[in-house]
Amino acid sequence: MAPRPVAWVTVAASALLLGSAAPPPPPPPPLAPPALGVGRIVGTVEISTVLSTRRPQFRIYAEPGSGALPPAPPKDPVAAELRNVVIYLEGDSTQLPASPERIAAARRGSVAQRGERFVPHVLPVVAGATVDFPNEDDVFHNVFSLSAAAGPNGFDLGRYPRGDSRSVTFRRPGTVQVFCHIHQDMSAIVLVLRNPFFASPSEDHHFAIEDVPEGDYTIVGWHERITPIMRRVHVTAGQTTSIDFNIPLPPPGNGNR
Repeated sequence: MAPRPVAWVTVAASALLLGSAAPPPPPPPPLAPPALGVGRIVGTVEISTVLSTRRPQFRIYAEPGSGALPPAPPKDPVAAELRNVVIYLEGDSTQLPASPERIAAARRGSVAQRGERFVPHVLPVVAGATVDFPNEDDVFHNVFSLSAAAGPNGFDLGRYPRGDSRSVTFRRPGTVQVFCHIHQDMSAIVLVLRNPFFASPSEDHHFAIEDVPEGDYTIVGWHERITPIMRRVHVTAGQTTSIDFNIPLPPPGNGNR
């Protein structure tokens, strides 16, 4: 038998080797970006002015049985004003990602009509929040606002009695001033923020903002009667950053709370 050509043997051997070779492994998946750690911000809030007692205001008109005078001012005006301070971080949800639970909690709130006052007087929420306005008094109330942050035409919930509740969804960040047509001395503020990282001080003057993504931020001390106080703060993962605020409130005058 004649010998096979060398070229044919070489091609056959190469084909055999190529057929038995394992396929190349798939490329590794792309690396996920490292998750940011979180820290916390704590501090205290001081009110730096002596709060004078507001002068009584007679109501021009009032619901029968509600009295001609508004409710008496609080016995502890400093404690009352502390509840009206909001400490919050500037930035939207892309800069300050939050858990679904935190966002859900900041998108629901309530301002009751109780004792012929709005309670609380200041309610911070995140944009997209729905706020309930239940009437807990034995008289009719009305809830309305003309603020731009409340929408193009504001809102007016009409008159409704004890036991009824109506709600409004606030989609625009900003300050919404709320009033009652029936009792002109009643007022409240819904502070609509861009993110859910905010807090109000407790009676011991302390506040805490938990689970803040690591980074540098502007932190704001807000009260309705002052220009917001802005400070810079750095948050380090796993650590606590302390920052204090002094709120220089002017004494309330005629027409002010």
